[in-house]
This record gives sequence, structure tokens and C-alpha cells, in this order.
Amino acid sequence: MKFVQKEVSCTFEEKKSKFIAYLMPYEMFDVVMKKVREEHPKARHYVYAYRYLNEFDQIVENSSDDGEPKGTSGKPSLTVMAGNELINTAVIIVRYFGGIKLGTGGLVRAYGDSVNEVIKIAEFKEYEKLITKTLVCDYTELSKLEYLLNQENINIKSKEFSTQINLIIELTSEHFELLKSLLSRNISVS
Repeated sequence: MKFVQKEVSCTFEEKKSKFIAYLMPYEMFDVVMKKVREEHPKARHYVYAYRYLNEFDQIVENSSDDGEPKGTSGKPSLTVMAGNELINTAVIIVRYFGGIKLGTGGLVRAYGDSVNEVIKIAEFKEYEKLITKTLVCDYTELSKLEYLLNQENINIKSKEFSTQINLIIELTSEHFELLKSLLSRNISVS
């Protein structure tokens, strides 16, 4: 599974109808939809589809035909996203009607093709399930620990300073097992 980290768009034309596809991280969906509606007030349809992982690691999917014939636009867009194993990603397709009716098969192909085109130009990152751990160390150990975490490309989410230092880190379970073997005995994990 993979996801996109920034918004990407491209335009696809089919029998004088123009399809502008916007691919974005799922968290940006509402903001981009508002922006797209403002930028394209004369567009006929704002079709969308999205897939994301919920807190139980289940894939949640939704799509809308936004006035197109039922099942001809949102569902095919969602199918393309699922076929490319995209998660935590949304797509919005803006359609300007060109005067020539495409028919249901033509609409399915056009929406599917517009999503495929935007996927071709997007950059993706492989999804990994991350866990959060807390490392507790003395002030004397901090610089060595930060150096190790930097070398291992481990993200430090936050630092809390009190009598000792708590570093909250984010990493995969496999990476955590490896990190445990590299930590000095003075550092505790919770």
C-alpha cells in the first residue's frame, strides 16, 4: 500500500469534455474541495473518491458521482485507486461538459483514465504502520541518543525535560526491535 504526500493535478480531455483530476493526501480533502469549487465555479461535476485507514487499520472507502449517472464516475475512480493500492489518499475530478454525450461506458472510461493519468505523475511513499515509544535517558546520554536516532532515520515526535528526558519516537515495530539492540543500558523504554 502507498500514499501521496502532496497535491498533484492533471487535465484529461475526452470528446471535448475536460476532466481535471486532483490527487491529494486524505487529510487535505475538504480544503482542496473548497478550493476546487472556487477555482472552477462553471464546472458541471465535482466527482470524488477516497480511501483511508481508520484507527482499527480498516480501509474506509467512499465516492460520489455528483450528478453523473449512478456508478459511472465515483465508483470507477475508487476502483482505480484500489487497483493501485492507494490509501490515505483522495481524488477529486472536475468535469466541464464539452457538448458531446459520452454514454455510461464512455464516462466510466474517462473518469478511470483521468485518475490513472494523475497517478502516473504523482510521487508515492510506501505505507508502514508506525508505533510510538518513549525513550527515557539522563541529560548526559541525550546527544549520543539523538545521534543514534538520526543515523537510524527515526522520527523524534517530541522531547519532555524534567529530572530525566523523555523522547517520544515514531517507528515501525521491526525498526524498534533493531533499535533496542543498539540502545545503551542507561536508556529505558516505555
